[in-house]
Amino acid sequence: QDSSDDMRKVQRREKNRIAAQKSRLRQTHKADTLHLESEDLERQNAALRREIKQLTEEMKHFASMLSSHEPLCSILTSPPPPPEVLYATHSFHQPHISSPRFQH
Repeated sequence: QDSSDDMRKVQRREKNRIAAQKSRLRQTHKADTLHLESEDLERQNAALRREIKQLTEEMKHFASMLSSHEPLCSILTSPPPPPEVLYATHSFHQPHISSPRFQH
């Protein structure tokens, strides 16, 4: 009787040891996965911050160009053209303000 009880205790301990080991491995794997995901999100965040900074600078550039252009703009100081001129198929308006972003 005692030897069978001892055998069951040993088996139960071994089973518990294996279950604990598997649990620790799962926790380690989960922590590793979260760490990698965190690093990836940090990289994405840094890239988005760089893009925001670039777009903010571009917006400042355009705002500056617009403010220097407005006093000289004949379109703003003259009456609006009739709709047929605005929507004529043959008229092609070439923008005279260029962005450094689109220059090659």
